Amino acid sequence: MISIAILLAGLIVFAQKPVLKSNLATSQRIQNRVKMPYQINKIIPGTLPIGITTGDFKNQDQISIIDIGTSANAFSYGIEGGQRSLLCAKDAFGIVSNFHRMGGALDPGGNSGDMGYDVSTDWGTTWSCQNECYQAIAQGWMLVEMARYPQHGIYNPAGNTNPDEAYLVYFAPTLDMSNGFSWGGYAYGRAKIGDLSDTTKHLIASNPGQGIYQYIPDGFTVNAIGDFWAIDYNLDMTTVEEGVWLQELIINHGTWNESLEDYELSQSLLPCPTHDSAGMPPCARVEFSPDGQFGYIVVLSDNGSVEISDGRSLYPILWRSEDYGQSWTDPVEIALAGATGIQGVQNFLSVDELEELYEGPIPQSDEIEFTTAYDFDLSVDANGNPQIAVVVGVSGQEAYSIVTERSPSSGYLYMAPFLLSSTNMGEPGSWHGLELGRLLSFRGSYNELIEDNRIQIARDAAGQKMFVAWLDSDTIVSGENNTPNIYASGVDLPTMSISWNYELGGAYPINMTYGSDATFSAHLFALANEVIYNSDTEYPFYILPMVYQGMNPNDPLEPVQYKYIQDAFIWEQQFLTGPPPPGIREHKKIISESPSVYPNPASTEATCTLVLARPATIRLSLNNLMGQEVKCLIIENARAGSNALTLDVSALQGGVYFYTINVREERFAGKLVVR
Repeated sequence: MISIAILLAGLIVFAQKPVLKSNLATSQRIQNRVKMPYQINKIIPGTLPIGITTGDFKNQDQISIIDIGTSANAFSYGIEGGQRSLLCAKDAFGIVSNFHRMGGALDPGGNSGDMGYDVSTDWGTTWSCQNECYQAIAQGWMLVEMARYPQHGIYNPAGNTNPDEAYLVYFAPTLDMSNGFSWGGYAYGRAKIGDLSDTTKHLIASNPGQGIYQYIPDGFTVNAIGDFWAIDYNLDMTTVEEGVWLQELIINHGTWNESLEDYELSQSLLPCPTHDSAGMPPCARVEFSPDGQFGYIVVLSDNGSVEISDGRSLYPILWRSEDYGQSWTDPVEIALAGATGIQGVQNFLSVDELEELYEGPIPQSDEIEFTTAYDFDLSVDANGNPQIAVVVGVSGQEAYSIVTERSPSSGYLYMAPFLLSSTNMGEPGSWHGLELGRLLSFRGSYNELIEDNRIQIARDAAGQKMFVAWLDSDTIVSGENNTPNIYASGVDLPTMSISWNYELGGAYPINMTYGSDATFSAHLFALANEVIYNSDTEYPFYILPMVYQGMNPNDPLEPVQYKYIQDAFIWEQQFLTGPPPPGIREHKKIISESPSVYPNPASTEATCTLVLARPATIRLSLNNLMGQEVKCLIIENARAGSNALTLDVSALQGGVYFYTINVREERFAGKLVVR
């Protein structure tokens, strides 16, 4: 009898578990990283819209974009997110630096295994570009020491006030084959900003005898005392190409030797146990507080410690240092879901959206399986508290997948960019989840180069404000995230207030690139680790240094042009939600009159008349009762005033259809009868 009671209780618990509907689209982690060194030969023409006319799309003051350096291909920036330390800034010294592989238009004959940088010492106004600081060498018929996926930081010696006396510190994996067929080596060194010839170069191979199998470092930072930290996965690739995850992180720690004016490297292993089905974490980061004392290493994974997520979902796991990185705590799990989860995360979906997701009764908020996506970024505030920028969504039916379906009621995906903010050193119970917006798109393909939203975070120099930016594509232009704009929000930590969007009249993210040359084309962007604060004005503001790649989106192997955005900013006033500074206009709807469709019923043609307040892109779609799209019409840069869109319905079977009209965030739907 006791056994039967236990069985019945188990069945009741199982029956109460929320059940996702079976037809939901999902995505899983990208699994192509080990293949990146090889040539990509498969080119699929026509997979992306080409030659999009931007027109007068702007929703804020026009931004300025300038060309800086170049690379031989898109893969310097393009591997699973821009959260690596690609673009750096140090506001106090006016330094902004962009680090990348060489080649392209500014480096004729240059090799993609070499590395260089672009640097400004006047807060991004003027630049010295394409400064080579690392060169691969020829050995017989082949190049060795070829660098990939470089990162960097800025080291300013104690007491120095001259930016020319500061250094750029770089770190990159190399293809030395000391860990299997391709990977295994590291290259690191420093370059003096004021002397282009003053550079150093060091190489280190994997050390299987010591159990160190070097791969592709993820997290990198230079802290306030000048130490650098690079976090890698201990992945043994000597026996199988995909590698064996040894459940350890490699901590690479560089310390400055004053007499050598260079870095010395030490290595250690940090246990990182993960669920057998989770495998190697998809993303890892490291960062320190503005004074350098408090540091955090964070990964996305599942170590089995969060019951509702066990074997199912990803969540952040952190290690903390309170002594400038000399020692680290045991892992601390940051539960998103379940009884100990973060309330802001658990309550961002509407009742309508939950009804669309689940069979049967709507689940309670702490019953929903939430998961992070597959990349994130990390900062630390003035009080030594970790701040995590990450996309959060609903776990799919398959383990470690995320639902990527679009909600019929809201028009957005069932996921959102969040700032996960701790108020007590990352300890459980100290976390708040601030939803920063909603997403239209998640993943975008550039042939075999695949990228998600590339969410990133920057802080002000004082560590009081955080700024989060990400990529999203308007579904009117593309069905996936490969025609992106850059969206950004700021958070004032003392008040936990989100920056105000005067265009939309609320605490919504700002589309930083819409209306500029980067409209629909801010490919593979990077945000600096620190923002630039301009207080020498009646209305102070924060500049968010950003770079994106001018590239052929259909062929990431073609050369790219890095483009620096000089003046994407958020006003100090936007955190106060008071009246906007002069020059910021109030939001006005684009569709100035409700659309009309005629004739209705229709037998041969149906015309939609749409009156626009300003030029915009229009998408008109027609769906049958099964929800299948049978007609689609896109008008790029439709003019202000009356626009007539005509659909040929002569070949459609008679019956009831539904039309949807999208113009940016505005949406109209209705019924059309075909005879």
